[in-house]
Amino acid sequence: MHRSALRRLLAAYRASCPEESATVSRFERFIDVHPDCFHRSCRVGHITGSAWLVDAAGERVLLTHHRKLGRWLQLGGHADGDPDTLAVALREAREESGLPVRALDGAIFDLDVHRIPARGPEPAHLHFDVRFLVVAGHDRFRRSAESHALEWVPVDGIDALTGEESVLRMARKWRARRAGARSR
Repeated sequence: MHRSALRRLLAAYRASCPEESATVSRFERFIDVHPDCFHRSCRVGHITGSAWLVDAAGERVLLTHHRKLGRWLQLGGHADGDPDTLAVALREAREESGLPVRALDGAIFDLDVHRIPARGPEPAHLHFDVRFLVVAGHDRFRRSAESHALEWVPVDGIDALTGEESVLRMARKWRARRAGARSR
């Protein structure tokens, strides 16, 4: 029952992005096999929530230079038992930026499965990351202890900062969405 909301979001995402059906199926299999999928105690991996956090104009995205991973990424983190992945993404965006934020539409924007390397007593594991479109209330962020740095990055110039394919994919999706909105 605690996985039903995520199942509905995944079904809607599959309908809107049929080209990503294999990724959706991978998420569905994971949550079917692991009832504890929202908890870090699920050692093989766990569900995380992330925010593609754009400014009010939709021209810049806030990225973090992640302290533990040493890479420029979107804001996000562990569900820690919360099955509401949108709430997780919003909470993480607020905690990591200090900004007031709101969801753009509440639908999944992107899905990604990525390996987290072993660190101390924690073994290597997978993050099944559910990503949402989030808008900042203003642009005066506050860096948290989880980041080396935060930076507003022009979406059209994001590849100058990072080569992370999942971040570049979200930038392509955001540009396509904005272009579609302008052509209507």
